Amino acid sequence: MVQRQLPKVGELLELMQFKKPELDARKRRLDAALTIADLRTIAKRRTPKAAFDYTDGAAEGELSLDRARRAFEDVEFHPDILRPAADVDTSCKILGGPSALPFGIAPTGFTRLMQTEGETAGASAAAAAGIPFTLSTLGTTSIEGVKAANPVGRNWFQLYVMKQRDISYGLVERAAKAGFDTLQFTVDTPIAGARLRDKRNGFSIPPQLTVGTIVNAIPRPWWWIDFLTTPKLEFASLSTTGGTVGELLNAAMDPTISYDDLDVIRGMWPGKIVVKGVQNVQDAARLVDLGVDGIVLSNHGGRQLDRAPIPFHLLPKVVREVGKDATVMVDTGIMNGADIVASIALGAKFTLIGRAYLYGLMAGGRQGVDRTIAILRSEIERTMTLLGVSSLEELEPRHVTQLTRLVPVGDQAVDARV
Repeated sequence: MVQRQLPKVGELLELMQFKKPELDARKRRLDAALTIADLRTIAKRRTPKAAFDYTDGAAEGELSLDRARRAFEDVEFHPDILRPAADVDTSCKILGGPSALPFGIAPTGFTRLMQTEGETAGASAAAAAGIPFTLSTLGTTSIEGVKAANPVGRNWFQLYVMKQRDISYGLVERAAKAGFDTLQFTVDTPIAGARLRDKRNGFSIPPQLTVGTIVNAIPRPWWWIDFLTTPKLEFASLSTTGGTVGELLNAAMDPTISYDDLDVIRGMWPGKIVVKGVQNVQDAARLVDLGVDGIVLSNHGGRQLDRAPIPFHLLPKVVREVGKDATVMVDTGIMNGADIVASIALGAKFTLIGRAYLYGLMAGGRQGVDRTIAILRSEIERTMTLLGVSSLEELEPRHVTQLTRLVPVGDQAVDARV
């Protein structure tokens, strides 16, 4: 028989403690976000469709992006038991300098269109977290503005080689003068990819008002108030901003970019130089032979060539080939700190986050970027602890198995298993 008694007031008060309400609406919604996917949901709710889709979308059928994310989902971890890892150290040294975490913020274009604080929020949040921030050639905050937002932290600059070479050269000189320590020479954008969401939305720079955009804006007045009451968008490299994103890229980029251009930029740049957009082992080896400091395995977030190689799948092969001679980094598809841990275990020295950062920005400006970093930090620390490792150096390939749903056929299958 269950023994029953009248409840005691003192015991009830111990069991029923009311949480103090959070009056700050921004903090309340960000605290409720437990994952990057949660931040994406908030971002979608708060951002006009055209701007959100520009961030969220990829090229053509968006297969490259879907496959990249699926590759991280298809990871099997192999933890060690009875290996105390109470104090996890997530810091690392990358390209001659420190980072408190094994990831930095990737370059993103037109960032203030997503949320008005733009690159300033990203750079200042990176500074507070002790991680690198990368400014895009197509950023909406100047090189000098990013330096002001992150005066003592690590700033990197991503370079497109444009038809008007003098523009690119001028940006290199300005970034060097401002103390940026690393240049990301980007090679996967000779022309714009077919970003069909943008075409269907009629997305352009600056935004063009239609009946559809007005209707979509009605439940999101804060975005338009911010857009209309803050300084005009400024681009680091474009003197004109009229047209779709694809039209702007095609007008500015040069499909004749070559190794000669890399040689010229290397001669101008005093710091570390990495090549971003590498998608096969042969190119990685050639670049290392030419003396670059590092490479970023990337398919541009799936925004250029659809059905491009999956960077995370390519990682082990590239590390075996050139990992001892150059810094290998990876981006595209990272949505969880466990994705970053898996990348480091398979030999990457560093990773870059793009959309994950932008989801936080759209969800809550600078505080949203802080929340992105906090979520990823927590996931990294928890994954490392559960694996039984106390530092990034202890992560090894044995900790990870890459499960595959996409298996090459014919003779390529043999090569893929080597």
